[in-house]
Amino acid sequence: MQPNSALRLLAISGVLFCGTPLLADDWPQWLGPNRDSIWRETGIVEEFPAGGPPIRWRTGIGQGYSGPAVVGNRVFVTDRQLAPGVQNPQDPFARSEVRGFERVLCLNEADGKEVWKYEYECPYTISYPAGPRTTPLVRGDKVFTLGAEGNLLCLGVQTGSLIWSRDLKKDFGIPAPLWGFSGNPLLDGNRLICLVGGKGSVAVAFDGETGQELWRALTAAEPGYSSPVIFEAGAKRQLIIWDPEAANSLDPETGNLYWSVPFKSGSGMSIATPRKLGNELFFTTFYSGSLMLRLNPTQPAATSIWQTLKTNEKDTTHLNAVMCTPFLEAGCIYGVCSYGQLRCLKADSGERVWETLQATTPDGKPVRWGNAFIVKNGERFFLFNEKGDLIIAKLSPRQYEEISRVHLLDPVNTLPGRGVVWSHPAFAHRCVFARNDKEIICVNLALPRG
Repeated sequence: MQPNSALRLLAISGVLFCGTPLLADDWPQWLGPNRDSIWRETGIVEEFPAGGPPIRWRTGIGQGYSGPAVVGNRVFVTDRQLAPGVQNPQDPFARSEVRGFERVLCLNEADGKEVWKYEYECPYTISYPAGPRTTPLVRGDKVFTLGAEGNLLCLGVQTGSLIWSRDLKKDFGIPAPLWGFSGNPLLDGNRLICLVGGKGSVAVAFDGETGQELWRALTAAEPGYSSPVIFEAGAKRQLIIWDPEAANSLDPETGNLYWSVPFKSGSGMSIATPRKLGNELFFTTFYSGSLMLRLNPTQPAATSIWQTLKTNEKDTTHLNAVMCTPFLEAGCIYGVCSYGQLRCLKADSGERVWETLQATTPDGKPVRWGNAFIVKNGERFFLFNEKGDLIIAKLSPRQYEEISRVHLLDPVNTLPGRGVVWSHPAFAHRCVFARNDKEIICVNLALPRG
């Protein structure tokens, strides 16, 4: 080997094994790089050490249900600051105007220090007014954010400079949904696809470079809160838009409708992201339960396989998820039901295989809207529950098997009548990035060297 070649190899090795690895995976959007709730990094702890995994940093932030995004040496998160002297109403369902500001924060991945922030005045008129809902979406030199009152922004990654913005309420002549704009935008090529609302504009595609409208589609009384997702099926790329009236498939390039299957969601609560397993497409909602569709393998079409017939969120048959996006694999559905029951169902029939409250509630008692977020890593799962606990567990048709648990954050949001953490974490760079209404933390989950 020539001396120069050896030096180059040594330099490359130094870069690869010092600091944050270049090959570390990012978490650039809702549910991760592929929008599928899978964390693909290796070299992750099998169980948490005594005393918990090391905390790399903590940074104070404001209120928010939005999860963080992590790309390269930057962490992006949104929050809300109340105006001086203003408090949130005691009744979380009240829709009086509450003055405050929304912020987009860019933090240094290495130490959590603020790199830049973008702030704008944003009075809230929504129920549960504890901050923005959607995860920032990062692509190249742009970060896209959607606030709870419909402020759609495109900012420069490096400086936070405004590239373009849209006011969805003003531009489309609509009110904010009861619980705010919550569908996480989807970037498909240059099309930024959002849930908006109004006649003919439940789904709207914007030009990612300019913010100009490209197409609009669908009409429903409410847009719902479910995030758009694209699947390959029937020899077509199909954009799935689930509103409170129907599951819909669109051509993502034009917005033209491929098919629509009625599926009512009480109180507009189409929330969970639709999940696909083979040719099966699954939906779940709090009041109405579950719907499983079969996608035609040769053309864009869908038929119902099974559906919950009983509309009762207390006496449930299948899976009545609130905000938990379920995980489907090997013929099974894993998800959290209406009162915190982590369940396993058979995908082909909806038959319940098992359930447990161990992962979600501290005392093993059912709790309304009890929740845990589910992310797969290797052969096990990481569950982040509403009490701020991170759990390593195995989910199988046989049982729920808890391996390890650590408390990461205190549940300081008390609007539901109890303390909760309802913000989806990010898993990137062999760490977990999680937030509550007071701070965001980065916790090292890498296997120790040596």
